[in-house]
Amino acid sequence: MEINIGIDAKDREQIGAGLGRVLADTYTLYLKTHNFHWNVTGPMFQTLHLMFEQQYNELALAVDLVAERIRALGLPAPGTYKQFVALASIKEEDGIPKATDMIKRLVEGHETVARTAREIFPVAEKANDQPTCDLLTQRLQLHEKTAWMLRSLLE
Repeated sequence: MEINIGIDAKDREQIGAGLGRVLADTYTLYLKTHNFHWNVTGPMFQTLHLMFEQQYNELALAVDLVAERIRALGLPAPGTYKQFVALASIKEEDGIPKATDMIKRLVEGHETVARTAREIFPVAEKANDQPTCDLLTQRLQLHEKTAWMLRSLLE
């Protein structure tokens, strides 16, 4: 059945492609954060272990919201590691970094997701796609706040 939500097909495809990149970055950051949760060591273990758990739980919910928005636009959501690797700006982690390096890499990851979301915001705004703009605004706020909180641990 045709989709008639007031956003033309070309705009929906462009927005969906951008959201696919946000989804891939978010999922990759989720996986990295979960990995760090499992493998963090050192004097900040308890603090970081709990903080990373809160962060990966939030990211797990976020991937669902982003994927469901892509589906609401009438497009398939990417959902394989192969697709995520091709779409993501965030790279997977090799090895187990020290705790302070984990923090730095998560700051970089959250800032990357924020930049990716910010890139597609004008497209959604121009298409009068308020639900996507709202979703992106919420994601931007969360990623910028999380990056700030993580960055504060490095001072």
